[in-house]
Amino acid sequence: MKTILLSTALSLGAAVGAVLASPAAAAAPQTPGAPRAAAAAQKPAPRPAPHTFHLGPHDFLLDGKPFQIISGEMHPARIPRAYWRQRIRMAKAMGCNTIAAYVFWNYLETSKGRFDFRSENRDIAAFIRIAQEEKMWVLLRPGPYVCAEWDFGGLPDYLLSIPGIKVRCADPRYMDAVKRYVKALTAQVDPLLVTHGGPILMVQLENEYGSYGNDKNYLETLRKWWVASGIDVPFYTADGAAPSMLEAGNVNGAAIGLDPGVSEDDFAQAAKRNPDVPSFSSETYPGWLTHWGEKWATTDTDGICKEVKFLLDTKRSFNLYVIHGGTNFGFTAGANSGGKGFEPDVTSYDYDAPVNEQGQATPKYMALRRLIGSYTGSLPDIPAPVPVMSIPAFTPAVWTSVWNTLPQPVVEVQPEPFEALGQNQGLMLYTTRLIGHKSGRLTLTDLHDYATVFVDGKYIGYLDRREGKKSIELPKPESPNPLLEVLVEGMGHINFAQEMIDPKGITERVTLDGMTLMNWKVYPLPLNDTYMRTLRTKATPPKTPRPGMFFKGSVHLDSVADTYLDLSHYQKGVVWVNGHNLGRFWNIGPQQHLYCPAPWLKKGDNEVIIFDQLQTEPAPVSGVTTLQ
Repeated sequence: MKTILLSTALSLGAAVGAVLASPAAAAAPQTPGAPRAAAAAQKPAPRPAPHTFHLGPHDFLLDGKPFQIISGEMHPARIPRAYWRQRIRMAKAMGCNTIAAYVFWNYLETSKGRFDFRSENRDIAAFIRIAQEEKMWVLLRPGPYVCAEWDFGGLPDYLLSIPGIKVRCADPRYMDAVKRYVKALTAQVDPLLVTHGGPILMVQLENEYGSYGNDKNYLETLRKWWVASGIDVPFYTADGAAPSMLEAGNVNGAAIGLDPGVSEDDFAQAAKRNPDVPSFSSETYPGWLTHWGEKWATTDTDGICKEVKFLLDTKRSFNLYVIHGGTNFGFTAGANSGGKGFEPDVTSYDYDAPVNEQGQATPKYMALRRLIGSYTGSLPDIPAPVPVMSIPAFTPAVWTSVWNTLPQPVVEVQPEPFEALGQNQGLMLYTTRLIGHKSGRLTLTDLHDYATVFVDGKYIGYLDRREGKKSIELPKPESPNPLLEVLVEGMGHINFAQEMIDPKGITERVTLDGMTLMNWKVYPLPLNDTYMRTLRTKATPPKTPRPGMFFKGSVHLDSVADTYLDLSHYQKGVVWVNGHNLGRFWNIGPQQHLYCPAPWLKKGDNEVIIFDQLQTEPAPVSGVTTLQ
């Protein structure tokens, strides 16, 4: 259906074009009379001269002089590539001189041994070059483990298919994979080190290792491999400001990052660990993360300003984690293991950060800009806001269901988790005929993470690891040989602490009144790009509405800008726009609006596909201008 747009007073065509334009696109237009000028414009820019960056006893030394790092962290994988430059400029305009960036290993090694450094927003080298073009330095945080509320803390899911694998230690099976990653990433970033004329000042070893383990051989091997592969800038570690964490997580000769450093006592702990290297606040938190079922996390502006003022007054370097959070597009959101044992993260990584999810300056941003500017002097102008628009409500139609498009099953005596079948995220359907017990207490040991249960096609109810709900009562069936179907959703691998070995699906067994159920057919439904392409060729409308439905609609746009799709009339699922997976939605909140960046939209008809695990009837969708 057609819709009429525009909720900003900006000229969307001009404003969006200005935001998306690259330096190459903004170059002077070529004319037939200026072929030599055009050829000259295509020559690569002269390579910048290398700098020196060293660790003094107390200070970071850039070209031999003390240098205060004022860093704002952002993650290129969470930001549409077209907006990288705008987000970096936002950090610079707030007073930062450095960008810290996590690199997510599992986002780059898309399958075992296959690395992708080019598609979508995976070109980490291009991101770093943009930072340098904007005259910003870079702190590189390559892991291999990063946490970051990212699926499995950045580790590749294929590790979970290895029986008994131990991660973040010197397990040879894990280390073989790490070595491959180190070589692949170094090839991308080596030319961008400060010693080679690039902006990368330091590289972090692992991440908050003192909160996890004490395998110093592992940390030293990591450092050795990075050095052998060509990394010749200083290293740093990042840990909580506690003696045990610093002892286990820091390595001799590496700068000491404190997560966070907010007092003289914190920095005194770092000095006790090693008085001969500088320490800094490697994660100063202007915001915080949010899990499904919680209220939006918010932090006090006065509090963060007080912490930053302390760091500025004492001339300590610091990194704001995060200055801009971005979005956990697709299935990239991770989970924590607190509470009842499982706390999945929402799709938005807005983080209550100074620069919000859509790239806008917040009141917190303005307060920090005023504060930092009072110490550093004049700051660049704040970039123009990225345009945002509303979209009038439209209602998709019933398209198909998971039940209409099942692939060939895998036959198993007992259920296996996703990873054992080569699947990372999405859904998996487990089915079996009930023999012996046909009603009673059904228990999944253990469910990871959410399931809907059916008997002979009838919806019985749901199970939810987040709530600790892994059992349900099956009523007496109407047929003599009932079919049990359990549709399981993985909701992000745990990314922190000791519960990281977190396979998805049914991870051990299913029992009915104590009887172990055998002989299963298992249908992988990964909801990835390949699955969605296959779905298009098989899609047929379901004869009977049943939870597990796909809805499809088209919205006509006369111009494009950022928007947030309002899914508040749906229950639990995933949404795609023009083939781009915006992420998960869930009516338990707090997130009801999913960010859709302008580069994923187009003038004309735009396809919207919604999968809902619970809803059977279509409902309206609209585009709104804010996350909340």
